Amino acid sequence: MVARQTLLGSWFRRLTAGLIVVVIALAAGAVVMTRLPDAAAQAPKQPPPAQKQQPQQQSQAPKPAQIDRNGVLILIRETLLALDQANKTGNYTVLRDLGSPDFQANTAARLAEIFAQQRKDNVDLSGVAVIEPQLTLLPQIEANGMMHMAGFFPSVPTQVNFELLYAPAGGRWRVFGLSVSFGQAAPAAPQPPAPAAPQAAAPAPKANPPDHRPAAPKQ
Repeated sequence: MVARQTLLGSWFRRLTAGLIVVVIALAAGAVVMTRLPDAAAQAPKQPPPAQKQQPQQQSQAPKPAQIDRNGVLILIRETLLALDQANKTGNYTVLRDLGSPDFQANTAARLAEIFAQQRKDNVDLSGVAVIEPQLTLLPQIEANGMMHMAGFFPSVPTQVNFELLYAPAGGRWRVFGLSVSFGQAAPAAPQPPAPAAPQAAAPAPKANPPDHRPAAPKQ
């Protein structure tokens, strides 16, 4: 658990620093960090004046996002179900189109490469459509203006853990980065021992019937 928190923390620090990253925690526990191609790679070294205050903005504390629970559920399910359909069909166009402009710097083919292991493992995320997610990090607005949340979907036998980052674009929240991992939903309770088979009891001895014969006459 400590290792996963460290990796995710490192991922988020790199995201807020302006590096566009998609992180996928695979079922085997491996974490893949992939730098996405973006326009900043060809930008001049000197940042434009609007970006000079970025370090100061990043030092600000996160604040709760002004979004209701229904809105949160829609975002989470929309993102994870799009990933599920992409994994099942091998077509990542819809998932790409749901992303922010920076996320769309990935081609559909590149996303297919990133999620290749999940397709190989036949990961099924369809349960997120009906299972209620449990949030471990309530939606909050980070200093860079992105909305950050995390949680899990408890299910049997696999729990789906997620961490999502959304950027405002076109008047709506659009996915910027995501992390998905899988684990056992809950510790399996030990099975009670099977009751021992009853031993065959020996038949009880039959009682002798009372003797009703008349007594012999005395001599």
